[in-house]
Amino acid sequence: MPLSSRLSYYQRIFSAYVLGGNSQLTFWHETPELNPSAPLDKLGEYYMVFAEKARYAGHFDDGGIPMLDYHGRIGRQYNPIAIAQYGLAHYNAFCRTRNSASWEKVLGVANWLAMHLENNAQGVAVWNHHFDWEYREMLRAPWYSGLAQGQGISLLVRAHQLASDGRYADAAERAFAAFLRSTDDGGVTFTDQRGDLWLEEYLVTPPTHILNGMIWAAWGVHDYFLATGNPKAKQVFDLTVQTVLRNLERYDLGFWSLYEQSGTRLPMVASAFYHQLHIVQLRVMERLTGEAEFERMAARWDGYRRSGVNRWRALAAKAAFKIVNY
Repeated sequence: MPLSSRLSYYQRIFSAYVLGGNSQLTFWHETPELNPSAPLDKLGEYYMVFAEKARYAGHFDDGGIPMLDYHGRIGRQYNPIAIAQYGLAHYNAFCRTRNSASWEKVLGVANWLAMHLENNAQGVAVWNHHFDWEYREMLRAPWYSGLAQGQGISLLVRAHQLASDGRYADAAERAFAAFLRSTDDGGVTFTDQRGDLWLEEYLVTPPTHILNGMIWAAWGVHDYFLATGNPKAKQVFDLTVQTVLRNLERYDLGFWSLYEQSGTRLPMVASAFYHQLHIVQLRVMERLTGEAEFERMAARWDGYRRSGVNRWRALAAKAAFKIVNY
């Protein structure tokens, strides 16, 4: 990465993480918060609060669909993950207030998701990102993501539950098929040599097993099971839970959590935001599964977060990783 690009990158990171100022990262970096009102055995409010996402003050198209401004050559773009999260934020708001404006936003997002599923080269219905994105290698448009598949499903099944619109159920069913196919076969799953099933956020070779993306994707699979009773969804979710449990220790650095399992010379340490997100996600997983190991690790990582020494150590490790790898 050229020096000018690196300086721009670190300016954005400083603004988003330290100053809390506006940047194209603002939508993503709401303080993660578990939603205690989310039911565990049926569809209802989403598992995280997403209150700030409902108040997104950035760009929208003429239909009220949020667009993220990546600036530079990428510019304003539809990001299916952000669109789904915006819809889930307003779904939570509607559940609490019964405000018709929030419901209209939910329906607007559900309509967009139903209309924008596209078949990939293997005939699997996916939500594509229509802009290039650099993650280790350049992801050339159009590219898709297990995270987008999961969160799109989470929104669609909730919208269908209240609106009884068959388009939403059909789109969720089509999107779920990606979780039944490997990344080599047009899907978003990867099975390693131990037989562990991973849900991949970015489809790269070798796979990087991004923790937050896998967990969010798994919630979409779980939601599809709650909505449909599909035993294949239950199987995928259960296998994913076991994969996370078997591999959690690999994400523990002894002072902070890892973002991914990439095998790079320097490991990709989670940013402060993603470390906090991991803690919240693990606590949601404990609520959904009853597995005490999730809470045990969440408590350990929360202890790391409370240490000023650990926070600075993680920041230094993150910066070193970016300098070496980007």
